[in-house]
Amino acid sequence: MKDNFLNTMDNFWQMNITQYVESLQENPFRLILTIIDLAIVIFLFYQLIKITKSSRVWQLMKGIALFIIITILSGWIHLDILHTILTSIMTYGVIAVLVIFQPELRRALEQLGTNKFTKFFGIDKDRATRTKEDIYKIVIAAKELASHHTGGLIVIERDIKIGDIAETGVQIDAEVSPQLLVNLFVPNTPLHDGAVVISNNRIVAAACILPLANDKEIAKELGTRHRAAIGIAKETDSIAIVISEETGKISIAKDGTLIADVDEETLKRVLIKHIVTNRLGNENKTRIDRIKKMKMKWKGQNK
Repeated sequence: MKDNFLNTMDNFWQMNITQYVESLQENPFRLILTIIDLAIVIFLFYQLIKITKSSRVWQLMKGIALFIIITILSGWIHLDILHTILTSIMTYGVIAVLVIFQPELRRALEQLGTNKFTKFFGIDKDRATRTKEDIYKIVIAAKELASHHTGGLIVIERDIKIGDIAETGVQIDAEVSPQLLVNLFVPNTPLHDGAVVISNNRIVAAACILPLANDKEIAKELGTRHRAAIGIAKETDSIAIVISEETGKISIAKDGTLIADVDEETLKRVLIKHIVTNRLGNENKTRIDRIKKMKMKWKGQNK
């Protein structure tokens, strides 16, 4: 079997690799297509491993790989009886794989026409759309907390990074969802006290400690959550959403000021204006500045 394998590899080299190198000399454009071809195969293989590792399929794949390795080794060291049995089993291996992986294959086929299929290829929604959806989820959570008079403090990072603030809490790293946000602030639970930090469309951490505002101008009736919201809004450009435990009212802290008692629509409008719209404006400005610099550099080189 070893000799057959070596002969097969030698024939492959002579008939395929050599021919391919010769064809590249005639048409170098094929090299670009080959690179694209390899990149797609590597990407699909990586996605397959990532998906299988998060399910029971990974254990089955390791078992199949071990079975193949044992079959090859048994042929190399001339364990003829074992090799014959394993080879006979492998003949029907394709049918066995289809039976074993039937639920996973069916699920994969069902996802061909869904949004999950686009995520498989990394074709996710643009950042502005995802940010708007996250804002709607945050608003739903804030409304739910307010209706039950459950205190809450949610900080949304903008341009100034607040990783040091997130490190003071418990790391979460989860997608934004109203259910999770509400559960994080359930009274008498380990994570209910402190702030939840949202960054890059992810719930980064909970139970975070924020700097407190101690200005004399701040009303005395404001609680610790409100002072913490104003404090983070003064030191950074983050936006903080406060839900009062006593009154059930929602407030927004931004640019060092507090907008008290806002309704659902106002909260949604303010967040979209200062997070989505400003972010798009900054990205467009950065892109325009980059283009201007490239033009100036090009003009300088051609003088």
